[in-house]
Amino acid sequence: MKDQAKIWMDKNLQGDPVIWMVVVALSVISILVVYSATGTLAYKMLDNPESYLFKHSMLVMLGLGAMWVAHKIDYRYYSKLSKVALYLSVPLLLYTFVDGVRLNAASRWIHLPFINQSFQPSDMASLALIMNLASMLSKKQQDIGNLKATLLPILGWSGLICGLIALTNFSSAVLLFMTCMLIMFMGRVPVKYLTMLVFVGILAGSLAIAVGERGSTVVSRIDSFISGKDLPFQAEQARIAVANGGIFGQGPGKSIQRNILPHPYSDFVYAIIIEEYGSIGGIVVIILYLILLYRGMKAVTNSERAYGGLLSAGLSFALVLQAFVNMGVVVGLGPVTGIPLPLVSMGGTSLLFTGVSLGIILSVSRGEVDEEWKTQGTPIKNMPKAI
Repeated sequence: MKDQAKIWMDKNLQGDPVIWMVVVALSVISILVVYSATGTLAYKMLDNPESYLFKHSMLVMLGLGAMWVAHKIDYRYYSKLSKVALYLSVPLLLYTFVDGVRLNAASRWIHLPFINQSFQPSDMASLALIMNLASMLSKKQQDIGNLKATLLPILGWSGLICGLIALTNFSSAVLLFMTCMLIMFMGRVPVKYLTMLVFVGILAGSLAIAVGERGSTVVSRIDSFISGKDLPFQAEQARIAVANGGIFGQGPGKSIQRNILPHPYSDFVYAIIIEEYGSIGGIVVIILYLILLYRGMKAVTNSERAYGGLLSAGLSFALVLQAFVNMGVVVGLGPVTGIPLPLVSMGGTSLLFTGVSLGIILSVSRGEVDEEWKTQGTPIKNMPKAI
């Protein structure tokens, strides 16, 4: 029986086994904490708490299913898909800004009528940009210093996508911009051109603050964080939850702040983790994300091609950076951002695209095993690594 289970796992759960274990652990934590945190929401909505448990569990399974499908596809195919997704992202982001669904004082979603669900285009745009940057940089390694042929398209796409996202979701745009900087640095882009990217980012960010719908909110949150005065209500309540948790926590399902803290199941789910499981539980979550970052970054040295290393490193860095910013907000190390905790917070689009990102990382860790690629043209072992 054990041998059959091992054979099945080796066949169906390929790639880095450590990443699989981290994902499963965070998924279990997500289901437990979100179930606890949605009790008050269920009461307000006159709904059954188990209905939220079922819905969130199904969304977690959907994310894991997307990860499984993505990890079975040879990662080099994503280079072709990234350009299509990037072109599709531009009109979707513009439509979101002009006529998107407003939730929690922000227009970040598009309503999908046939399935009656909301879709966040910025998640798809971020994934598409990271994939496309990795692809462009890997193909242009021999001509990386060519400003017109190589760097202008890279700088242009980065500024455009980050700027469009910043119109409705400034914090996510900043995190994506930092990820682009890392990918370019690892892709051997000269420092003088990275400086140009910084200026492009400053220009795009300034325009987004001036024109975007959340400009005044961004400025006020940063000002209140720096001054330490007039902290947002959710930031104060999150710190109370952290203080209540202490070292060992109040115990599973015994959070007090879940009844007071806004969005304890999404943006501030880490506060509930610490309150119920203590600093020990919070540290365990941090360690899990650090392991994920380390295993994702290993592809830079292990991958046979530049594209695989840049892709895995960029996606893992983006996920873990988002996680640490979310957790930093909860413990008072940054201004309120409104971004979810990857793999843990309740949400549909976020869990779906997080699953796809992790699947791509796992696909890179599998290595280049697609037989169709091996039979096309030059054998893999003789192909230049820059491809």
